[in-house]
Order: sequence, then C-alpha cells, then structure tokens
Amino acid sequence: MFDASVLSPLLLTLKISVLATASACIPAIALARVATVRNFPGRDLADAVLTLPMVLPPTVLGYYIIVVLGRRGVVGQYLWEHFGFNIMFTWEGAVIAAAVVAFPLVYRSARAAFEGVDENLENAARTLGSTETAIFFRVSLPLALRGLLAGIMLAQARAMGEFGATLMVAGNLPGKTQTMSLAVYSAMAANNETLANTLVLIISVVCVSLLVVVAKVIKPKT
Repeated sequence: MFDASVLSPLLLTLKISVLATASACIPAIALARVATVRNFPGRDLADAVLTLPMVLPPTVLGYYIIVVLGRRGVVGQYLWEHFGFNIMFTWEGAVIAAAVVAFPLVYRSARAAFEGVDENLENAARTLGSTETAIFFRVSLPLALRGLLAGIMLAQARAMGEFGATLMVAGNLPGKTQTMSLAVYSAMAANNETLANTLVLIISVVCVSLLVVVAKVIKPKT
C-alpha cells in the first residue's frame, strides 16, 4: 500500500504543508494584530488584499506568484541574476504557493481571535506600565491562542490540499514537486484508479483528523 508512488507524495506533502504553514503564520499573526489595534488609512483595503488569496482561483494566485517571483518576474529576475535562484519547478516554489493559499486562513482566524480579546484586560495592563510588546505576549496572545491554533491547523489542511497554484509554479514532477493532490491528478490521468483511491483515502483521513482537532480546539470549555 505504501510504496514509492504513495509514500513519496505523502512525505513531500507533509514537508511542504508544514513549511508553508510555518512561513504564513508569523506575518499573518503580526498583520492581524496590527489590523486589530490600529486604525490607519486604507485599513479596509489592506484587509481585503490580505484576504484575497482565499477567494481568488488558485491558478490566478499561481500567475501572480510567477509574475513576482518567476525567473523574469519583478523580484524573481533579481534573485536569478544575483543569486542564481529560481523557484520555478522546485519544492521551494510549492512551499511559496501553499503559503500564499494558507495565509488568509491564519490571518482571518488571528484577527477574529484578537478582536475577541477583552480590551479591559489589555487596558489594565497598560495602566500597570506594561509595554505594547509585553501586553501582546502576556495578555493578548495567551487569550487568543485557541483561535490562533484553530487557524493554523485549518491553514495546514488547506496547504495539504493545494493544487492549482502549486501546479503552475512548481509543476508536477514525481519525487520532486508532486504532492498528494497532484499525484491523484496524475493517477486519474493514467486511469490508475487503485492508486488514486489510495491517495484520496489517505489525504482525506489526514484532513478529517485535522478538522476534528480544530473542532476540539475551538470548542468552548464547559
């Protein structure tokens, strides 16, 4: 059951999804905190842009990534000319694609979690002389932790199932960039229903397990 055709995309999917989620977490949480505590011009527009990957078609996201980070992209050309680095058709490119797709899930969950924190507790800490950094780590973050963990796990599940952006940026190279979703696509294209069924069953079990954990995390304490 777990031969190379199954084990390779499974391990690669886990590697890419974990790295993508980790890459998305810090900027998503930081930006969510800023959007929650500061009212600045264009905040609604910034919020819409940061949430955009949640609603755009994955292929459009892949196109944007290529425009920015591709070999001839705005940033990608500089990276290629000065460092010889190119994300196209690499597992690093798959990580970037999955991180972009997972980002808004962490961001929206983090913002909702921070908005749910009692402002009176934060103000009490300010009257006691705590800095904003101390308030964040000692008051806001612990109180918002359940919501943050739920968002992170949802992002992990979403990164594991990413297909369109990954296909455009990293391609579908067995053993190199072929994740579980891409392996299912290839198996069906080759009319190998047995392999496709096995891959679908495994990824479904993993994602359902994550969703069960999320439900337990966000369930109110009785």
